[in-house]
Amino acid sequence: MIVAGVMSGTSADGIDVALVRIIGGERRLHLRLLAHEHFGYPNAVRQAVLAAMNARSARVADLARLSFLLGELYAEAVTKTVRNENADIDLVGCHGQTIYHQGVPARFLGRPISTTWQTGEGAILAGRLGIPAVTDFRPADMAVGGNGAPLVPLLDVAYYSHRNKLRVLQNLGGVGNLTILPPGTHLGNMESVIAFDTGPGNMVIDACVQKLFGKAYDASGAIAAKGAVVSAALNRALEHPFFRRKPPKSAGREEFGREFVAQFLRWCGPRPDRFDVVATATALTATSIGRCLRQAFAISRIRTPFPRGQAEYVLSGGGVQNRTLMRMISEQVQPLGLRVLTSEDIGLPSQAKEAVAFALLAYQTWHRRPGNVPSATGARNAAVLGKVSYP
Repeated sequence: MIVAGVMSGTSADGIDVALVRIIGGERRLHLRLLAHEHFGYPNAVRQAVLAAMNARSARVADLARLSFLLGELYAEAVTKTVRNENADIDLVGCHGQTIYHQGVPARFLGRPISTTWQTGEGAILAGRLGIPAVTDFRPADMAVGGNGAPLVPLLDVAYYSHRNKLRVLQNLGGVGNLTILPPGTHLGNMESVIAFDTGPGNMVIDACVQKLFGKAYDASGAIAAKGAVVSAALNRALEHPFFRRKPPKSAGREEFGREFVAQFLRWCGPRPDRFDVVATATALTATSIGRCLRQAFAISRIRTPFPRGQAEYVLSGGGVQNRTLMRMISEQVQPLGLRVLTSEDIGLPSQAKEAVAFALLAYQTWHRRPGNVPSATGARNAAVLGKVSYP
């Protein structure tokens, strides 16, 4: 079966499409990436998405229109990819654009409610492409007590697990998330998998670069490389309650969006050097990842440092292009005995990984098989994820 996976992350930089051939059943899956393409959002669309994320107020009509517009854009991106590759696809799986995610219950009208919203109309996607579309994956996990995130661990187990080595998979999207795979992990034995969000990935860095430099992001880490870390601001940021919570846990702009960034800029001082601010934001991502990793090893009683050649740390996502961030993360994890690699070293392009994950999740849903990993999301049980729209 050839499945198109579609991903648009919390960085809101655009749409990734992966065409994936998937073969296999409940205990063993084989995935082959056939093609991957990225399509940037038009600037007006990106600004509308960013404005809708965790908004204190928004017009209902605008949110409804945005959902249908994104459905059209997703369909156009898949159509272009299929045409460029001269491929035929059987199914599409689309994560949608997260505009609100609250994995922990909070009181609402007298009842504890956890909720999530990934916008992008699946019926539009199915109608334009003429094939079934699976969308809105998170709610089914939350319905059985999970955080609704992270959902990539199923791909991590299916693609990256190793018979003899422990592997840590770290994604650097808008939000950072990791998966720890003990040696010998497989689809029939996922109870020992540890996975959770580590906090900001590129989110805070991007926001600071946009505000102080008028650029979308620090492409290669060159801006951060020119600055010095403001220790007081870094330490203050690391006091955020999210970092004290034990996994499983999930994060988003609700924790590290515009309100957090406004505070972060104040912590950097009344007239901070703007290069120092970006360096400090980059250090926040790296340091929080290091702390979360050590926390996970302590909770699971995994002893470090690892003997040479016994453990690997595999990075993916847009943040892999940021050399300063990669250096800072390496400084955090190498003392633990982890060999630092990127997803390309394992055979899957970093930028394509999450789109591949949602192709796999759609495949699972189509075959009425679970897509969540309960030890990662905190769900009471495995669940079939997503909603199917037919053309």
